Amino acid sequence: MKRILITGSNSFVGTNFIKNSHCKDVQEVSLFNYAPGKIDFSQFDIIIHLVAIVHQKVSIPEEEYFRVNRDLTLQVATEAKKAGVRQFIFLSTVKVYGAFHSKSAPWNESSPCFPDDAYGKSKYEAEKALRKLQDENFTVSIIRTPLVYGEGVRANMKSIVNLVRKSPFLPFKDIRNKRNFTSAVNLVAFIDRIIELRAAGTFIAMDKDAISTSDLVKMISDNLGKKIYLFRTPGFIIRAGMALIPSFFERLYGSYEMDNSETLKILNFSPPLTTEEGIKRMIESIPK
Repeated sequence: MKRILITGSNSFVGTNFIKNSHCKDVQEVSLFNYAPGKIDFSQFDIIIHLVAIVHQKVSIPEEEYFRVNRDLTLQVATEAKKAGVRQFIFLSTVKVYGAFHSKSAPWNESSPCFPDDAYGKSKYEAEKALRKLQDENFTVSIIRTPLVYGEGVRANMKSIVNLVRKSPFLPFKDIRNKRNFTSAVNLVAFIDRIIELRAAGTFIAMDKDAISTSDLVKMISDNLGKKIYLFRTPGFIIRAGMALIPSFFERLYGSYEMDNSETLKILNFSPPLTTEEGIKRMIESIPK
C-alpha cells in the first residue's frame, strides 16, 4: 500500500482526496507548523503538494507568491527526494498559460506558457524547477486545473452559487463563451490514476466538456430548485467591463478553454462525472 503525505492541512482539494480517493494510507501536514527540513519524508512514497497562495482579495506583495508557490514547493520536493520519496505530485493551474483571447485555440499540455500575473508566474517557475529534479527514482507529476468545484467549495464558484441563490434576475442570457471546470471528484480520480501508473509529466485535469456561463447558472439554479430569469447584458457594457474590470468580467463573459486529450490518452482515463453531475453533488453538499 502506498503511503501518501498531503502538504496543507484541511484544504479543499486535500479533504476531497481523503474522502474520495482509492488510496487510504493518507496523512496531512501543515507547512505553517513544520518547515520542510523538519518533516520525516522517509515514511512516505508519494507527496501531493497542495500548499499555495492563490488570488487574494487583499493585495499582498508579489514576492510572497514566489516565496510560497515556487520556493517552498522546491524546498519540499528537494527534501522529499533526499528522503527517498518516489513520486511528487504538484497541483498547478491553467493560469500558467496566461490570458486567453477570443481567437485562441484551446490550450493543451504542450501549449506555450506566458503567465501574466504573480500567481501564474510563480506556479510556472515551480513547474520548471520541479522538472529539473526528476530522475528514474523521483517521478514528478504536474497537474494543471481550471477552477475546481465540489463539496466544501470556496471562492469564485461559491460566489456564483450565492448570487444565484439571492437574485432571481441575472444578466447571463445567451452567453456563448466556453469555460472548463474541474469537479473535485474528477480531480481525485485523475490523481488516483496518476498514482496508479506512477505517471510522469504535465497533465490537465478537468471535466469532459466546456460549458458557458449561461449553462453553469442554469445548472446551479435547477439544483437549488430556484426559478431565475436571465436577461442579456448589452455588448457595450461587457466591452467596458472587460476594459475596466477584466478579471471579474472575464470570469463571467470570457472563454477559457482547454484540450486535455493527450492527458486522457496517456492515462487511458475518462472523468467519472459530467459537469452537470458534479454541480448536482456540490449543491447537495451545501447546507440549506
